[in-house]
Amino acid sequence: MAFPKGFLWGGATAANQFEGAWNVDGKGVSTSDCCTRGSRTKPREVTYKTKEGKIESQMMFTLNAPEGAEFGSFEGYDYPSHDGIDFYHHYKEDIALFGEMGFKTFRMSINWTRLFPTGMEETANEAGLKFYDDVFNELKKYGIEPLVTLSHYETPVALTNAWGSWADRRTIDCFVRYAKTCFEHYGDRVKYWLTFNEINCINFGGWMAAGVPSRNPEVIAAAARNQLLASALTVKAAHEINPNLMVGNMIGYAHSYPYTCNPNDVLKQVLAQEKLDLFCDVQARGYYPPFVLKQYEKQGINFELTEEDKKVLAEGTVDFITFSYYMSACISADPEVIANQSGNMVTGVKNPYLKTSDWGWQIDPIGLRISLNYFYSRYNKPLMVVENGLGAADTVETDGSIHDSYRIDYLRSHIEAMDAAINEDGVDLIGFTPWGCIDLVSASTGEMHKRYGFIYVDYQDDGSGEGARSRKDSFYWYKKVIATNGADLD
Repeated sequence: MAFPKGFLWGGATAANQFEGAWNVDGKGVSTSDCCTRGSRTKPREVTYKTKEGKIESQMMFTLNAPEGAEFGSFEGYDYPSHDGIDFYHHYKEDIALFGEMGFKTFRMSINWTRLFPTGMEETANEAGLKFYDDVFNELKKYGIEPLVTLSHYETPVALTNAWGSWADRRTIDCFVRYAKTCFEHYGDRVKYWLTFNEINCINFGGWMAAGVPSRNPEVIAAAARNQLLASALTVKAAHEINPNLMVGNMIGYAHSYPYTCNPNDVLKQVLAQEKLDLFCDVQARGYYPPFVLKQYEKQGINFELTEEDKKVLAEGTVDFITFSYYMSACISADPEVIANQSGNMVTGVKNPYLKTSDWGWQIDPIGLRISLNYFYSRYNKPLMVVENGLGAADTVETDGSIHDSYRIDYLRSHIEAMDAAINEDGVDLIGFTPWGCIDLVSASTGEMHKRYGFIYVDYQDDGSGEGARSRKDSFYWYKKVIATNGADLD
């Protein structure tokens, strides 16, 4: 069956992973600019100067920095966000390729520090405003609707160094000022906005999601609350500035199954889902779920939620819901099972019924259909799948061709799952933007070797390559999918 008329087919990117030009035209340093390159076997690290003046680094996902650490970029380290794939200087060429594929929408992010270098300025950097003017005008030329994320895994590092970034309520005002500037300046060309990318991923580490250099549960809970308050205030501001603007959230989602029908496994999965639902519950329903508040109480977390906070959250619910989906997870309550096997990157143990990618992510298209039904029945708001795809090591043949049938197979099976959710289950799904539609730097590993795109970019992890763009087999396949509105997936 074909997808609904007006369905938003496209692709997704993030500024810190493909834009480059990290210190050009007045741009400030973001938290992602302080993250080193890693690999499948080597973790990414965050660099900082101690109060004694020594340059040190810690793993990004487990960062718990010493008091007085000053974060930044330093000589002798490899920071992949500094160059990305240089979209900053190739945007016309890249958007032309998106137009050739027939994109209806393009998910991108604005780099906060390109507009407000430290996050604390009262007015925006004109050169930064102009760059995104040029990008949006170029998209308009090809009839491509922008879908813009305001904060995609980068925060002005000056805010981190000043007061711990999102751990402090002062960051809320800085973000809302930035968001209002975007709505006022670009609202005539950008209808669809997202506040924070995978906002719930702050629970897996404060740095990437919020620029918070701590793993203290009380600090993380406060930072999450502050982002949720900023999101609500942003939604309200958008509607006041331009009633036509639509603002959504973005959740990093991996559906989970009980490992067995043992009631202990089932209970553990239910409780894990309750914890995962926190962010979407607040953003779509407007209040903290009692389960989470009880967990804070049990953990001895001193959590402040004022009556004014509650009012802000209730008044700033999102217009639509978006999420990423790459894989699912199994959850076991059996310590022996947990000790003997590990599952996906996110959590859990291996599902014996699923295949696994080269990066250890289990492939589960039916899980996407289940997820779509779950979100729609729980929140009854329009949905978009704004990240989905297969990270793989592509081979360039001697004639320059790239035969990525594995990527086509992955996407076909997930599009079929979306088709079923829409046409058999009645889910209101309005858009699909596969991740890394053009090759870019991996967020989790910081490498180019792990590629998602329909478009190959000739940059390698050792610094070689000229950045030439070329079409993979999946480019032509996805072009046909869009042209037929999802009817022809062969």
